[in-house]
Amino acid sequence: MITTKTKEDIAVLREGGKRHAAILKELASMVQPGAHSLELERRARELIAAGGDKAAFLGYKPDGAKRAYPAALCVSVNDEVVHGIPNEPDKVFKEGDIVSLDLGLVHKGLITDAAVTVPVGKISPELEKLLEATKKALSAGIKAAKGGRRIGDIGNAISRVAMPFGYGVVEDLAGHGVGYDVHEDPYVPNFGEPGKGEALTPGMVIAIEPMFDLGTKRVKLYKDDWTYRTADGSPSAHFEHTIVITKSGAEVLTQ
Repeated sequence: MITTKTKEDIAVLREGGKRHAAILKELASMVQPGAHSLELERRARELIAAGGDKAAFLGYKPDGAKRAYPAALCVSVNDEVVHGIPNEPDKVFKEGDIVSLDLGLVHKGLITDAAVTVPVGKISPELEKLLEATKKALSAGIKAAKGGRRIGDIGNAISRVAMPFGYGVVEDLAGHGVGYDVHEDPYVPNFGEPGKGEALTPGMVIAIEPMFDLGTKRVKLYKDDWTYRTADGSPSAHFEHTIVITKSGAEVLTQ
């Protein structure tokens, strides 16, 4: 069931979203050659606890999952699309890698979700274009999210950014409602037809998260039961914001 948040809820989400953005910014600055994913995990827990908040992903076990997620932060490197676990296997960043950081924050009982993909040192021009396009697609999806429009408008705006480059637009994973739970209705895919899907109404809070692959759009679940990788081993980029729908557009909460 799709929920709309109250003005009081949105005020809390706005406050939590600012904290969320600050944490993610500091974690992104730690992504350097030779850094270890566990260093980011430890720092994420410290920063979350310092604000009196909780990690939304730690211990999260959705229906169908074989085990709960064992960390506060998702750290996905190169061909890992999403849900990379920072402590298994060990991950040390190398020059030229790209690293996606995905964080869920619980502030005063309400949840925000955001992600960013950052380069490790100097990366190839090909990867620079991939990151730039995926980030641009997030902006396009947010711009399309207005009261009176539909979910399909968001996905269409996102996929159109990928088309000129021939990137694989991941279809098996998507954005979603958020706020009262980590994942809520509606499902927000990164492709779609304009004017199709659920209506966007003021007060809806959703996470928009384009995932573009340098190769195939197909993904596979890794043996750790959480990490999704590209089926052909190509690099993948992921950007995400939590937004609230308004009559005139969308307000980004996690910035």
